[in-house]
Amino acid sequence: MALRESRRLGAPLGVAAVVAGLVAAQFVASLRNGLSNPVVSLGNRIIDHVPAAVKEFAIRVFGIKDKSALVISILLVVLILAVIIGRTFFSGKHRRAYGSVIVLTAIATLASLLDAGATIFSPLPSLVAGATAILILRWFDRRLRRTERDGQDGGALSRRDLFRALALIGVGTAAAAGASKFLRDRASAQLERLNVALPKPLKFLPPPPTDPALTTPGLSKLFTPNGQFYRIDTAIVVPNISVDTWRLQINGLVSHPREFTFQELTDRPVFELDDTIACVSNEVGGYLVGNARWLGIRLDDLIKEATPNAKADQVMGYSSDGFSAGFPLAILDGRDAMVAIGMNGEPLPLNHGFPARIIVPGLYGYVSATKWLTRIELTRFDQKQGYWVPRGWSALAPIKTQSRIDTPRDGSNINAGIVAIAGVAWAPTRGISHVEVRVGDSPWREAALGPEIAKTTWRQWWIDWAATPGEPSIAVRATDGTGALQSSNRTRPDPDGAEGWHTINITVT
Repeated sequence: MALRESRRLGAPLGVAAVVAGLVAAQFVASLRNGLSNPVVSLGNRIIDHVPAAVKEFAIRVFGIKDKSALVISILLVVLILAVIIGRTFFSGKHRRAYGSVIVLTAIATLASLLDAGATIFSPLPSLVAGATAILILRWFDRRLRRTERDGQDGGALSRRDLFRALALIGVGTAAAAGASKFLRDRASAQLERLNVALPKPLKFLPPPPTDPALTTPGLSKLFTPNGQFYRIDTAIVVPNISVDTWRLQINGLVSHPREFTFQELTDRPVFELDDTIACVSNEVGGYLVGNARWLGIRLDDLIKEATPNAKADQVMGYSSDGFSAGFPLAILDGRDAMVAIGMNGEPLPLNHGFPARIIVPGLYGYVSATKWLTRIELTRFDQKQGYWVPRGWSALAPIKTQSRIDTPRDGSNINAGIVAIAGVAWAPTRGISHVEVRVGDSPWREAALGPEIAKTTWRQWWIDWAATPGEPSIAVRATDGTGALQSSNRTRPDPDGAEGWHTINITVT
């Protein structure tokens, strides 16, 4: 095999070395909490510094897959660099190849040291990744020198040598990945979550009424199933928190700082809350909104026991992944804000904040709904800001009145005849009193409303429409419980939530 061909093989060998390094890093990261894969640490730093416009673009394009898209993008860049490193190495520029790996390792090490809760051990996975990649490159180097001494084909690696090397690395990588998954699953908070027995509320909410979605195909369910509930947050990897070591601190501008174990928190009286939460990034007609029955401890009771200082005007929640969200202390005006531990009859799913999160009816999640909650601080708006506020989002974020057409879908082709137009509308804490639908240039029609289980939840709505051939537009608007009509002015989500009437276009044949 010619040396020129060996240089071409530098690309897959470089990729093999770097991939093996990343898998080794993941194996080390799985050995204990607080250690992150270098790709995760790099992703965290990108999220920390990304402009609001980029965040909006990512959510608009990728939706709830935005973090997956980020990880894939980072991996693609790393693989391109791995190709360059491999080709450089097989061009005889060994020091330059090693130097490139060292630079990448240093960048990942710095990123890991900036992770929330970082310790002196945090860089370990990144260091292992770099060391593994270099060791494999050196192994290839020794193999090349051996063939030179034996006089084999001008010193080039044979194709059989290549396949053996890649097979060996592949087996080792697969074994490390399997061991990593075993260790992660064995220590997973998911196992602990399955063993959590939720406390019973002093008074159960009434059983939900018959869901209109059962008889109207395409209509959103009254309660969004946990597996279908939207997830938007800054965590690339869902925190793996043990209830045995988890603590909730309440401190800051308070006279009596408090700390609770999970058991101490769940021993307190709990209550149920039906509440619709929404992401501020939700576009008009978007699906970053959901309704659930939450179980939790009254947030205002916990804060009163800590005795806030008269100067305190903000409640700031902190997540284990470094996220923070703050809202006015005055918002705790009797509304059923809670530290939630249950969702739709089961312990909080890991994706939605296990073991505890904050739910504040009427506020967008970026200022209130802290997942994986570890600390609540009483502070001041002129002293501290939540994660997204310095990035251009409003400090005050009441959820705006919105309505959405679920069926028919925008751009769909339907048959003429009686067709159900249906969807949901929400204005948490104010409720929904009317929903109107307009087809083409016809007058607005009052829609039938589904059950109002609480002022804090969405309401389903529907009308029967005699569809005739054509390409009509369909619009919807809602009126909240105070009599205020949803704004028709179309605005972007930033800085405090989208506005406008959801309008779709369909074809009737």
